[in-house]
Amino acid sequence: MRRRSLQIASNIQRELQNRLARGLSDPRIKGLITVTRVELSDDLKHAKAFISVMPDQHAKLTMHGLTSATGKLRREVMDRIHIKEMPTLRFVYDEGHKAQMEVMALLEKDRQQREERQPSDAEDPEA
Repeated sequence: MRRRSLQIASNIQRELQNRLARGLSDPRIKGLITVTRVELSDDLKHAKAFISVMPDQHAKLTMHGLTSATGKLRREVMDRIHIKEMPTLRFVYDEGHKAQMEVMALLEKDRQQREERQPSDAEDPEA
């Protein structure tokens, strides 16, 4: 991506995150919502906002709510970043974030199992 594209994508990501942090009135939108990245098309006419939702069970309904609020969010972001033509906005659930959370959970489980197998220094009478 060119520098201008990266700058616009970064601005869109920041303003979308700020707007989502304030909350939306749609009851379908629940949980902790994070804009993980924004990708722009080469012609700057289309933007994909990758979204992660925690807890995961709210993801499907939240994504549906965000899709419904796309027009409003697009207008609000455009007002904040002051660009000539705001790209069309599409929300995509970030599967990479879900996979990352699963790996982190597996690592934590492994750490706990290793701690259970090794006697602690407090239990060792010779220590």
